[in-house]
Amino acid sequence: MGERLAGKAALITGASRGQGEAEARLFAAEGAKVLICDVLDEEGETVAQAIRDDGHTAHYLHLDVANEAAWISAVDYAVQEFGGLHVLVNNAGIGLRKPSMLDISREEWQRVLDINLTGPFFGTQAAAPTIRDSGGGAIVNIGSIAGVTGHFATAYTAAKWGIRGLTKSAAMEFAPWNIRANAVHPGIVDTAIVAGSDDFKEAMEWMTPMGRIAQPEEIAAAVLFLASDEAGFVTGMDMDVDGGFAGAGAYRQVLLRAMAQPGSKI
Repeated sequence: MGERLAGKAALITGASRGQGEAEARLFAAEGAKVLICDVLDEEGETVAQAIRDDGHTAHYLHLDVANEAAWISAVDYAVQEFGGLHVLVNNAGIGLRKPSMLDISREEWQRVLDINLTGPFFGTQAAAPTIRDSGGGAIVNIGSIAGVTGHFATAYTAAKWGIRGLTKSAAMEFAPWNIRANAVHPGIVDTAIVAGSDDFKEAMEWMTPMGRIAQPEEIAAAVLFLASDEAGFVTGMDMDVDGGFAGAGAYRQVLLRAMAQPGSKI
């Protein structure tokens, strides 16, 4: 494809499938050396091998993002294999869609926060000094429109709102190190996290002005931009990649309903 990440090394979590896999493949095609991190070892090794078969550079490393010590080892591995680290993509996450917060156990709450919020915090702590020492670069946190609007998945929503705060704090603190930090907030995306949730997906399509589910590659393209030097003066930003859901979805449905009857008064 191109060379938008030529000479850069990137660590991407949750990259064995879905959005993370799409990001890893795109980054590698754009010249980056990619460290694929996940707990799905077989799938991760397969993705890394496929990238190498395409003539690019990729390694797989098992990483539990909720394990602080494992993060330090992962960053050290990137330095050992690639000579440095320029981009961190905190993509790993799990979902928990329960209609009522009264049904969420303490264990479920903590697990969602550990992976979706504490993991990116550990990753930022571990990676930022190395990115600085590598000449600067970018941190891209994958949030969700659940962190932009109200959402019934309470633990997931709390974590994704937290991602926004974490991102802005990192953008402020690490700007003197030539590190940019931004967040991408996808809407409904065709990944394993929504597999089998047909009613949810149908409702999200109905509410999304573009009227469809996004593909992982569409999210990856936004992440690539923020990771690249093209976004060299962009930091602390929330980028909604949601087909218009957060910005226009509600009023679109109001408009459609108001116009549904002949002679409607709008």
